[in-house]
Amino acid sequence: MKKLLVALMLVAFAASSVYAAKVITYENKMGNVTFDHDMHKSMGCKNCHHAGMKGCKECHDGEKAMSAKDAFHKSCKGCHQEKGQGPTGCKDCHA
Repeated sequence: MKKLLVALMLVAFAASSVYAAKVITYENKMGNVTFDHDMHKSMGCKNCHHAGMKGCKECHDGEKAMSAKDAFHKSCKGCHQEKGQGPTGCKDCHA
C-alpha cells in the first residue's frame, strides 16, 4: 500500500512539473514573446486562465471574444503599467 501511495505521489509531482512550464514562448510576427510562468504564479491562475485551462486563442479569436493580441495587451501590458513593473514597450516584449 505504501509503495502504491509513493508511486501515485511521484506521478502527481511529475505531472504538475510538466504542466506548469517554466517559460512559454508565443510566436508573433512582431517578434516572439517569452513569458516566465513561474514568475507570475503568485498572481493566481484565474487572472490569466479565466476560462479554465483552454488555449487563449480558442476563445480570443476576435469573434467570440476580443482577439488574443488585444487580450494580451490589455491584460499583460495593463497589469505591468498598473503595478509599475515589467515591460510595457513593444520591443520590451517582442524580441
